[in-house]
Amino acid sequence: MTSDTHPDRPIDTRLKIAALWTATMLIFAYVDLFSLYRPDVRADLDAGKMFVFNIGQPFLFFTTLYIIIPAVMIYLTLVMPRRINRIVNMVLAALYGFTIVGGAIGEWNYYVLGSLVEAVLLVMLFRHAWSWSEVQMPAAEAPVTGAVQSGRVQGSEAPNA
Repeated sequence: MTSDTHPDRPIDTRLKIAALWTATMLIFAYVDLFSLYRPDVRADLDAGKMFVFNIGQPFLFFTTLYIIIPAVMIYLTLVMPRRINRIVNMVLAALYGFTIVGGAIGEWNYYVLGSLVEAVLLVMLFRHAWSWSEVQMPAAEAPVTGAVQSGRVQGSEAPNA
């Protein structure tokens, strides 16, 4: 079983991957918002530029697409079949990891830190997708410490009062 065991039940791989996409999206948003406090970024925006790109319809369209994909992956991870899910998550985690690392080169420390955390989250996401076994114990069937079975508390010989 590839699910990590929580003290009371295993956590499904789908939930772990969806949570990692969610955390990555939050860091995307905040690191980009913090950039608006930088005078050099604001000056580039006023000049209609972002890095080497002109800010216009194509730039904004592809930037929106870049953000939509991981946002939709939060949901798709929960509903796609396991085999497709694994492949899509591994490919996208690798692609996003490369773009995040590449975008952090020469940036300020806050941006590098955010990018490093994003990259670590994507490595974890990739690892969960890679090691996702076909058979997982459903949470309803997972053994729970102190569960009542046949009128007795599990691990106790005393009858349930």
